[in-house]
Amino acid sequence: MSYEIKAEIREAQGTGASRRLRREGKVPAVLYGEGTEPVAITVDHRTLWYALEKEAFHTAIIKLDVNGKAYDVIVRDFQMHPFKQQVQHIDFQAVDANKAINIRVPLHLLNAAISPAEKLQSGRVSLLATSVEVNALPKNIPAVLELDVATISAGEIRHLSDLVLPEGVTCVALSRKENLAIASATGKNK
Repeated sequence: MSYEIKAEIREAQGTGASRRLRREGKVPAVLYGEGTEPVAITVDHRTLWYALEKEAFHTAIIKLDVNGKAYDVIVRDFQMHPFKQQVQHIDFQAVDANKAINIRVPLHLLNAAISPAEKLQSGRVSLLATSVEVNALPKNIPAVLELDVATISAGEIRHLSDLVLPEGVTCVALSRKENLAIASATGKNK
């Protein structure tokens, strides 16, 4: 899925200016990265709020239109208000389509309900990590990584090396020779 967000350059900066923007329904933001100087911008809060609710938005290449000039960006970081449903600030990183980047991708379990651990051994399959850092060209970044645990039994663990990565995607931890545990199964061994 592709996302497009319109942004405007902001002149006023600082705490007071940011508060005024938020009252007007805008979010202070910054754009930095490949081939661009850091630029203070604003984006519409409502558009951004609904986009951030979608898991795929966090790993997608976004078309950011800043006063008519388009950038390919990813969301690098964002801050939320502690109790209001309000985005306080967001960082966009401009990316080059020909340079690989590191990004955290969500991790999902597949077939946990039909695994021997849950079905036969009264156990539970649990994720030990919710995301995995990968290195890939922007066009190859997966929206989500899936770990199939259909054959996991009680007491077993699945590691990063058990992930099936898409073509052109490498796991950063594995390249550093760190095969971390990402899922485990509990239950009664029979």
